[in-house]
Amino acid sequence: MRILLVEDEKRMAQALCEILRLEKYEVDHYANGLDGLAAIESNIYDIVVLDVMLPGMNGYEITKQVRGKGITTPILMLTARAELDDKVVGLDSGADDYLTKPFMTRELLARLRALGRRTLGTTDGVLSFGDIALDTATLTLSCTKNGQSVRLSEKEYHILEYFIANGGQVLTREQLAAKVWGFDCDAEYNNVEVYMSFTRKKLAFVEARTEIKAVRGVGYELRYDDV
Repeated sequence: MRILLVEDEKRMAQALCEILRLEKYEVDHYANGLDGLAAIESNIYDIVVLDVMLPGMNGYEITKQVRGKGITTPILMLTARAELDDKVVGLDSGADDYLTKPFMTRELLARLRALGRRTLGTTDGVLSFGDIALDTATLTLSCTKNGQSVRLSEKEYHILEYFIANGGQVLTREQLAAKVWGFDCDAEYNNVEVYMSFTRKKLAFVEARTEIKAVRGVGYELRYDDV
């Protein structure tokens, strides 16, 4: 799962990035409201953690703009503003949750897990497609028909998570590179090819009928053939 953190306090941002990466989240960080808005509009993030007081544009305005453009990415506002009126403004602007500083790390992670379950459409920590199941806690891929399982690398996990979350739609190499390696990454397309090969081998290892198929000139599609 990829999280966007928009926070201008350097120490806070560094600490949050470290915490989230230890929890196996992919994290991109921006310290300016305008940069954060542009990143959200890329629509590659699963959750946005957004400060209110930011240079360039405040969190309320960012939220209003992205909601006005139909972007539904869950937004958790993280701010020192603890007054009830501030919370109401944040939620009314389109935020999904509101956490005030200082906060306990356990509460932040619990709120992110709740937003993540909503985003991925899972209540038990398992994503399913065709005859495969993906355990979001252990990064384990299983075949539901024969019970065979294998542990995935983080990149392999994020690839399958992205495919499953998009319901078997065709995904371009550009989308995969941005989602798995980051919005401003310089990952070359051969990285996508390499990890696609690794992921296909894991699907074959568990003897799943679900496959990643190349769509010529477009990208890849997760398909399940139950014949």
